[in-house]
Amino acid sequence: MAKLKVEDFLNNGEIYVWKEKFAVAKTKSQIQGAFATIVDKNEITTICERSILPAKDIIDVGEDDWRIITFAMLLPMDLVGFIAKISGAIAEEGISILYVSSYSTDHLLVQEKDLEKAIAKLRKLGCRVKEK
Repeated sequence: MAKLKVEDFLNNGEIYVWKEKFAVAKTKSQIQGAFATIVDKNEITTICERSILPAKDIIDVGEDDWRIITFAMLLPMDLVGFIAKISGAIAEEGISILYVSSYSTDHLLVQEKDLEKAIAKLRKLGCRVKEK
């Protein structure tokens, strides 16, 4: 079986940018309608639009101007180096990221101020950009 190459997925791979801005918060409980909720042994992390984040549930919230870039491609579980390639390219621009992987889709979060630089870098990697 041929080894999977990250470049094969990035070249002409479709990504889309969400219009909404998101907050990343430590919360007391899971928030209905959140983009993502991560529950681990120590805390609940919620990624959601700030407008649906109830003040009573917030323990801590950072910046609330995160934008989501979704890789609209099925990424096999045995693909090695995809996140490294993306994060390395974005790091070259001095951009801080959050990365969320679901079963078959990956999402990159960047702050609003860095969005255009991040998109330009992803285009250089071969991605086609659409707005959701």
